[in-house]
Amino acid sequence: MTQRLNFFQQSPELSKKLIEFGALFQKTTIETNIRELVEIRASQLNGCAFCVDMHIKQAKIHGERELRLHHVAIWRESTLFVPRERAALAWTEAVTHLGAQGVPDEIYERVLTQYSEKELSDLTFLIGSINAWNRLNVAFRMVPGSSDKAFGLDKAGLE
Repeated sequence: MTQRLNFFQQSPELSKKLIEFGALFQKTTIETNIRELVEIRASQLNGCAFCVDMHIKQAKIHGERELRLHHVAIWRESTLFVPRERAALAWTEAVTHLGAQGVPDEIYERVLTQYSEKELSDLTFLIGSINAWNRLNVAFRMVPGSSDKAFGLDKAGLE
């Protein structure tokens, strides 16, 4: 894969704002491990190799178990995820792949059993953010692993 263009160089102010927006998620109500699962799952759904690679490495650095990382794609069948994580993954899929009727009431009601309204709002902003990154990285063919040193992802021990 060859990168098409460097959107950081072409649109530095917009890129900086998206990075700043992403940094705000450290201060939200959503736990780190759930943020990482959401970022991985949305990136899988969107076919964003760069982000799947990045977020798996970040999750590994933060102590996530490798088997759980392999199971994100099959989370419905896996026994490795607790109800709160399952709700976040279901919401991620519903918001990432919006159907003609939007997000079904049944999913919304189910997710509200695990998240407060504030948490659900924060979670939805997170999903919107990763979807924006996915679209940029897919459109411009960012090469997986190409920014590992810059982001400290070489510490993940995955090669």
